[in-house]
Amino acid sequence: MARPSNTALFKLASWFVPPLVLMVIPTATLETGPVLCLFRILWGIRCPGCGMTRALSCVLHAHFSQAFYYNSLVVLVFPLLVLFWWRGVKRGFRRWRDLVEYERRVSD
Repeated sequence: MARPSNTALFKLASWFVPPLVLMVIPTATLETGPVLCLFRILWGIRCPGCGMTRALSCVLHAHFSQAFYYNSLVVLVFPLLVLFWWRGVKRGFRRWRDLVEYERRVSD
């Protein structure tokens, strides 16, 4: 059975996967992929979120004007995602640290 601190550490590490994936995959690769927006597939028009993945990728690669071209809402969404991400990382780190301390006290 896995120790709770190991599970908490895995959850903490999982917060780093999405930003790393967007940093590693070039935006050009995302441009050639299929359209995944259900709104666009069904009605053929762009929804407010269309292009956001490419825009976020551009921001992470420091191509800000290109990010704004893909979706201008990136100026609101990116800071909110960073805030959400930071809060999740802080919460995950505290949970992991508390569980490690608890396991140390229990084992003594």
